Amino acid sequence: MILYEGGDSFKEYLFFEGKEIDAYRRMGAIVKEQGVRFTLWAPNAREVYLVGDFNEWNPWSHPMKCEQDKEFWTISLSEAKVGDRYKYRVITRRGEELYKSDPYARFSEKAPNTASIIVDLPPTKERITSFDYYQPMTIYEVNLSSWRRHEDNRYYTYRELANSLLPYVKEMGFTHIELMPLGEHPYDGSWGYQQTGYFSPTSRFGSPEDLRYFIHKAHNMGIGLILDWVPYHFVKDAHGLANFDGDPLYEYSGEKGENPHWQTKNFNLGWGPIRSFLYSNALYWLKEFQFDGLRIDAVAYLLSGEGIFTGSNIREADPVGLAFIKELTQLIRKEVPGAILIAEDSSSFPNVTKPVEEGGLGFHFKWNMGWMHDTLGYITLDPIYRKDNHKNLTFPLMYGFNEHYILPFSHDEVVHGKKSLINKLPGNYEDKGYGLKQLLLYQYTQPGKKLLFMGGEFGQWIEWNEWQGLDWLLLEYPYHQEILEFVKTLNHLYQKYPALYKDCGYENFHWVEHENHQESIIIYERIHNEEVLVVAFNFTPVERKNYPIGVRKNGVYRELLRTHGPGMGNYKTKNDFSIHGRDQYITIDLPGYGGILLEEPK
Repeated sequence: MILYEGGDSFKEYLFFEGKEIDAYRRMGAIVKEQGVRFTLWAPNAREVYLVGDFNEWNPWSHPMKCEQDKEFWTISLSEAKVGDRYKYRVITRRGEELYKSDPYARFSEKAPNTASIIVDLPPTKERITSFDYYQPMTIYEVNLSSWRRHEDNRYYTYRELANSLLPYVKEMGFTHIELMPLGEHPYDGSWGYQQTGYFSPTSRFGSPEDLRYFIHKAHNMGIGLILDWVPYHFVKDAHGLANFDGDPLYEYSGEKGENPHWQTKNFNLGWGPIRSFLYSNALYWLKEFQFDGLRIDAVAYLLSGEGIFTGSNIREADPVGLAFIKELTQLIRKEVPGAILIAEDSSSFPNVTKPVEEGGLGFHFKWNMGWMHDTLGYITLDPIYRKDNHKNLTFPLMYGFNEHYILPFSHDEVVHGKKSLINKLPGNYEDKGYGLKQLLLYQYTQPGKKLLFMGGEFGQWIEWNEWQGLDWLLLEYPYHQEILEFVKTLNHLYQKYPALYKDCGYENFHWVEHENHQESIIIYERIHNEEVLVVAFNFTPVERKNYPIGVRKNGVYRELLRTHGPGMGNYKTKNDFSIHGRDQYITIDLPGYGGILLEEPK
């Protein structure tokens, strides 16, 4: 039985103004008591038909109705039910026939199939979250399709991951998981960044309810969840958003709609309906699935307003992209006050992490891409050349507190010939292990929150491969087990000492030695009130015996962690000469490719 209905005029007004922030409650397939109501926005279509399991995919039996001067096509079916697959058969104004998935579908078939699926997600209880810059944050970045696979290479499901990934993250001491995009996407090789189903959690790992189970269990274990979210571009696949009703609709028309970098389409961010779509989508993940935050992809592209971003120096942003970002962050701060907003931004645009009302973009954190590039550029060098690139270690602190930063070693750094973290490092097999622990100790003791892509915590040797699971068999070898235990210790030390995670100003950091480029040694202090930690690194393979470090207090300094080599455990101050502008000092043996973390006496 077919029942035709009109739309909600006020909601439609908000939709076109870019102000409808819960469009998913009205659009798509909405389950009602008497059946299912379908609503589609397709202003350029000449005709639209609903096809699916309920009508044996008959292309003519269920025409949708579009009221005069309206742009929405609607139909209600009493025979449609939860679990049915469906699509829209769109006849364009030029007479072309397109079969399109529902842009607002809540669930979809597993690729390579492309139909939308009717689901009825019950409402969730509102979860009150709080955000604090001064809390520890160590983020484990995960691609769910390749963290672990079954022996026959099947994916782990959301529920299986809840019983394997979550306990692992908890034991390792990470505070958050960042999941790469989960919207339905046709190709694993896009890592989820080229989506067709923005409101449809990928069916690769189970149902939307299964994803909710995973998230609920994470929260019960005290683990925060951040979702990688892609508002800039979308895939061109025929069943998706591209040329949805025969003409550019979700994308800009002409050249501006093309993204040559990813071979995708660029969202038309200046048009109200598209803003309503994207704002609703961001809030959908935060409210309906209760993610704790979003990492916004490709912010530099949003700011540049171009199909491809060609440089880092964006001083005057594209007004459309700038307005979109500010509206988005203000909206999320208002609607979900505790949500974390992270900008993946490789540009030098200022005040990214200031509130909009203070002249900023409204994010809470920004990935520090400069720090990452400088650090990896330095650490991959043969040690003989490091003395000439010492500024790679010191320059990032010149701007280290201009924003609230996250220090990322992400998936992008371990693919496409860049090598895994451990295999980037110079030296022999043993040296690379020392170097990885040194690199991670450096990351964890620098100002800024931490992000590490999966596999880096145990020295995954080959590049990340999205088509298979990580090489967990490596943990049968003491070499890799030692790296894993080192990272676990790092995580727990980081959370124990406020001097490491209360990092919002220069009062939290002090250079002790930053000019010894000839020996490639740096020493600094991390400070919070009366708590002081001393960190020393030797970036050459040559051990430095009895190396003097000027310290603030007399007494015994306790060794908390070292990358390798025998440690003395405690270091008593001496006073027979001054160094680093201080009247007392300690001497330590700095191992080659090594680092040491010390605690000042109370």
